[in-house]
Amino acid sequence: MKSYSIKELLKKQPVGDSVEVNGWVKTFRSNRFIALNDGSTIHNLQCVVDFENADEALLKQVTTGAALKISGTLVESQGKGQTVEIQATAIFVHGTADPETYPIQPKKHSLEFLREKAHLRVRTNTFSAVMRVRSALSFAIHSYFQQHGFYYMHAPIITGSDAEGAGEMFRVSTLDAKKPPVDENGEVDFTEDFFGKETNLTVSGQLEAETYAMALGKVYTFGPTFRAENSNTSRHLAEFWMIEPEVAFNDLDANMDLAEDFIKWIIQYVLDHCKDDLEFLEGRLSDEEKTKPQNERSEMTLLGKLKFVVENNFKRVSYTEAIDILRNSNPNKKKKFQYLIEEWGADLQSEHERYLVEKHFKCPVILFDYPANIKAFYMRLNEDGKTVRAMDVLFPGIGEIVGGSQREERLEVLQQKIKALDIDEKELWWYLDLRRFGTAVHSGFGLGFERMVQFVTGMGNIRDVIPYPRTPQNAEF
Repeated sequence: MKSYSIKELLKKQPVGDSVEVNGWVKTFRSNRFIALNDGSTIHNLQCVVDFENADEALLKQVTTGAALKISGTLVESQGKGQTVEIQATAIFVHGTADPETYPIQPKKHSLEFLREKAHLRVRTNTFSAVMRVRSALSFAIHSYFQQHGFYYMHAPIITGSDAEGAGEMFRVSTLDAKKPPVDENGEVDFTEDFFGKETNLTVSGQLEAETYAMALGKVYTFGPTFRAENSNTSRHLAEFWMIEPEVAFNDLDANMDLAEDFIKWIIQYVLDHCKDDLEFLEGRLSDEEKTKPQNERSEMTLLGKLKFVVENNFKRVSYTEAIDILRNSNPNKKKKFQYLIEEWGADLQSEHERYLVEKHFKCPVILFDYPANIKAFYMRLNEDGKTVRAMDVLFPGIGEIVGGSQREERLEVLQQKIKALDIDEKELWWYLDLRRFGTAVHSGFGLGFERMVQFVTGMGNIRDVIPYPRTPQNAEF
């Protein structure tokens, strides 16, 4: 007797064969119909029990959440909702689930409640679909880069540098928290620490990836990053995953080409390989939209948004042009923006980015050449002396999803920028060496993985697209 996953069985449908499946009970109706799911697909498999010959003691163990092995014959279904079903001849209970205490009962649960049961929430249709899509996206990302000549680089998680310059980092230390050693000035003496200096969890693998791009040509990182920003919003996590390609000899135009091609490729992969899950998530999002006020509802379905990105060329617009558009827009003139655009140099908010994408250009947008004073030190300074070769990719419903730049390859200019920002040059001696030994034009970008999973699945809160979210005051599980 062959053992199948439910996905495989529903695809092959070997009617008449003796088959075996394992999974968890979603529902058990009329002491006769078991809906079984093993996580391989959004669809359940109906298993029909011969009630007259069934072991009543055994059937009492068949409750929602119980893990079973069911053997029987696959037959064409006579009922609605499925094409095939198993006529069960044997049931083995791997593990029971007390119906009085099992929290994932077959009813609607709030996302807030399910976050408190994060170890079990993946048994729901919503979270199993999200996590299958997340897995497919991960595979697509690696596939794209491997097929396009990139080398996968593992950037360090423990670092002594702050790539973003924001200072919101988690310290890594083995010093006694209650009584750390101090130096002659009364400050904590980190020379006594494990690494002999102050170290933190990384916020980005970019700087290290640049060093490898300047030897291997094209590299990418895909790993966990950390930010100690005390922000309890639907858009922020303390632990998240980043994809960061870096390419030697690429200027900003080539960087924008890469970002557009990469994004379209991975979204198309999910459209091709996660059809059932996306259709389920689209239905879920549609039901959620109906509960919102009319003026807050999205004009596009989930699949519509994904196809919107794949099927449209990304419009490339300078920051300066975007500011002019926003300053003269009706929402700005009528003061409907929460953050009004009054002058050049403003840091754009999500509402501005979405207006450009959804209302003005009606396609994904890449903004470039931002003011230097609102961007990171490593971005290449333009000849005007006030803008840098930065780029942000903007999506419908979410705003910025990718940020990148052409990197500053000129030693003297980079040294001046580091000094102006009061960054210790000694901490970045190795990064500056890239500009001393064989410097060249190079570029890269960062894609927050959870932000992409959010966009593709339509989930409104970033905490619902990662298995175990890490947020302020929350490190459960």
